[in-house]
Amino acid sequence: MRLPQSLIYLFQAVAIGLVTAAVLLVLFPQLRTQSFEHWWRTEQVGVASFSYAAKRAGPAVVNIYTRSFQPASSDAQTEIRSTGLGSGVIMAEEGYILTNYHVIATADQVIVALQDGRIIAADIIGFDVPTDLAVLHIEAKQLPVIPLDPGLDPKVGDIVLAIGNPYNVGQTITQGIISATGRSGLSSMGPDSNGRQDLLQTDAAINEGNSGGALVNVYGELVGINTASFHSVAHQESYGINFAIPYRLAHRIMHQLIANGRVIRGYLGIGGTDIVPVMAQLLNLGSRSGIYVEGITPAGPAEKAGILAGDVLLEINGQPITNVRHAMDMIAEVRPGTEIKISLLRAGEVLELPVMIEEDKRFQPVR
Repeated sequence: MRLPQSLIYLFQAVAIGLVTAAVLLVLFPQLRTQSFEHWWRTEQVGVASFSYAAKRAGPAVVNIYTRSFQPASSDAQTEIRSTGLGSGVIMAEEGYILTNYHVIATADQVIVALQDGRIIAADIIGFDVPTDLAVLHIEAKQLPVIPLDPGLDPKVGDIVLAIGNPYNVGQTITQGIISATGRSGLSSMGPDSNGRQDLLQTDAAINEGNSGGALVNVYGELVGINTASFHSVAHQESYGINFAIPYRLAHRIMHQLIANGRVIRGYLGIGGTDIVPVMAQLLNLGSRSGIYVEGITPAGPAEKAGILAGDVLLEINGQPITNVRHAMDMIAEVRPGTEIKISLLRAGEVLELPVMIEEDKRFQPVR
């Protein structure tokens, strides 16, 4: 007796289902002890958790304690005082650690506490006041290193985690987003300003002790070095406005400090301001961009080259200038002793002046 075709299809479907179930049990043995719903949610769909990032980055974020040696009030022995608390990030297996300069600014001794329980004395390799960065070194083996992505390009809206040791309660992770990039409002742009602020703004909580810690993405990769929280007036806290030094800038500064013990920057000696559309019309700039020169540092490279207050700088070595921060970054990257060509607009006439860039010595390391 021949079975109906419909029953044959039914038996085939059941057989395929049984074979599929057997294969799944072999490939995914956790299905034998976990409900299918739990397995599907955790392994296939995913959960709203940042534990992966925390596990990757957390071990490489260290606690930093500083002490100073001060003469006692009497003829007794020198008094040892704890002067600072902060965090740091292990950047290389060789033991190099990035932190904030203000964390170690007054320190005579720096102690690093790793998350695995090791406590190690650190040497200060160098520091950079304008970017508030410092490099420490410890002698240790099998150090956890923060995951790095040289091509990382942080964007507004990216989810980030701030890892550090706030108030010495132990390693703590807070979550937020990148609220803005390229923040430069923490310093003025006068002739004596450093012009190197290029901060990430985040609403991830940063408190005392977080300084120098890591700001990472959801993959645990370093996005920046936490550096400051914003206070609008004295003794008034502002929530959700915190800052971090971008990874690329911090990485570049670190390598200069390791190589030279200091950061060598080009210096032009001007104070400038960005040109808004109304100003562009008054200056007849058309579609050109640039910066307006507000002031000149006496005896600086700009004054020696003949640049005047009221000039509009248009190009540096043929590269159009977009804003003040862009111009200062380009100048800072020029090796001192190098001659560059600056194109500027003066009284409606475009001029090109040679300028000999000098070294910026306003922020030499002094301890």
